[in-house]
Amino acid sequence: MVFLPASLRLRNLFLVLVLAVAGIASAVAAADGNRYRVQVVDADGLPVRDAVVELHSARATSGQIRFPWMMAMAQKDRQFVPGTLIVAKGSTVAFPNLDQVRHSIYSFSKAARFEIELYGRDQTRTHSFPVTGTVRLGCNIHDQMRGYIRVTDTPFAGKTDHNGYVTLDGVPGGPARLTVWHPRLRAPGNELTSAVTVTADAKPYRLKVELR
Repeated sequence: MVFLPASLRLRNLFLVLVLAVAGIASAVAAADGNRYRVQVVDADGLPVRDAVVELHSARATSGQIRFPWMMAMAQKDRQFVPGTLIVAKGSTVAFPNLDQVRHSIYSFSKAARFEIELYGRDQTRTHSFPVTGTVRLGCNIHDQMRGYIRVTDTPFAGKTDHNGYVTLDGVPGGPARLTVWHPRLRAPGNELTSAVTVTADAKPYRLKVELR
């Protein structure tokens, strides 16, 4: 029999509890609302990956917005990873440098204008985002690096997968506003908005967009 140190046993127990609570919260959200599925395709009917889909329900929701992914945008292999990150309004995002070279971060976007000076491998910087909208990231040293942070004020948001689908759980029924954003979408602000109605038996909503 292998005996683990008390600190490690407590850490493992804490992780199990966190995962259990997350699972319960997810199940409750799904039970209390509807599962709404959206597919985004281009003009040729091909799926669009990593499009941000946001749904604002006419029925107000309260409470702090929490997403299951990490609030972090890393620099790895001289790229921003993930290329697009969705965060709740007011979130603080970590920017870990996982490269051998130094990076800086800047944005001139309306939603966030800031600059983080050069920092090296295994170092991390942070920045908070109190304004909704799209934040376009760049690096002063590596011009090819591009990243995007989408700051939202709705808990019903996600990115499309390789088939162009995203599933939003726990959505209240009734009228809602659906917004789709993608850096190559040919529209003002790279986003389109549609009026939709959420019902328990709604079929996947298919939205055709034009890309640059």
